[in-house]
Amino acid sequence: MNEIRMQTKLSPAQVEADVRRALEEDVGSGDLTASLVPAEQRATATIICREAAVICGQPWVDEVLRQVAPDAQANWLVQDGERCSPGSKIVEISGQARALLTAERLCLNFLQTLSAVATKTAQYVAAVAGTRAAILDTRKTIPGLRVAEKYAVRCGGGKNHRMGLYDAVLIKENHIAAAGGLTAAFRAAQALTQPVDFIQVEVETLGQLREALDAGVTMVLLDNMPLQTIREAVKMAGERCSLEISGGVGLQTLRELAETGVDRISVGALIKDIKAVDFSMRFADKPVERG
Repeated sequence: MNEIRMQTKLSPAQVEADVRRALEEDVGSGDLTASLVPAEQRATATIICREAAVICGQPWVDEVLRQVAPDAQANWLVQDGERCSPGSKIVEISGQARALLTAERLCLNFLQTLSAVATKTAQYVAAVAGTRAAILDTRKTIPGLRVAEKYAVRCGGGKNHRMGLYDAVLIKENHIAAAGGLTAAFRAAQALTQPVDFIQVEVETLGQLREALDAGVTMVLLDNMPLQTIREAVKMAGERCSLEISGGVGLQTLRELAETGVDRISVGALIKDIKAVDFSMRFADKPVERG
């Protein structure tokens, strides 16, 4: 039976590109305010997390420093995927004061966003603990930051659904309508010349599920089905296919949904409905001696 594949490696090239875009947006031709600080001045700064969170963003912070402050030294006190309590020191950084000032907001932006995704994912993962259901993300991501946000989902204990339109087939409502029916769309997917080991079909009714099973579909997405219908779908499918739930999933009903016996629950809110985690960078009161 097909399974959702989990991306395990983070591409340094992707992280570099994310940071390069962020620098172009924020720094542009130069940091005017940081230029007020003497060029030879050095400093030590600490990034602090102001609330309980699952930390995520180290590769992006390290890359910001590499591009902006290549001589800076970072000592990470909390690693990606680890929990911290309010007031925790996350990383201590020493280097050229101007460069650290320029890097400050970008480092915090990556940390506050990615840690928010990781923290929310961890809440959902904890809610289904002990069931067979895995928590997955969706493609509802900030344009240009999908790799980063899906990495954050993994740091929170979740799994990744497809990365994009290129690495899997997900036959949804509009595909079925445009292709002339569920079975026709599935047969077309099976006939693709490009090798595809991930073909999933979305269904909205038990009748569609029955058609999918008869067609030999092994991965089915139950879209916005009521709880009792999901229970009936699990009984109908048995071990003939894996079942995933999507649509309107929240923490209040998550446990009950997981206990129906589905294999996966995909949650758009892991990424698109987050509240940034509160981080701050504080420079040491006593400046480091100028070099």
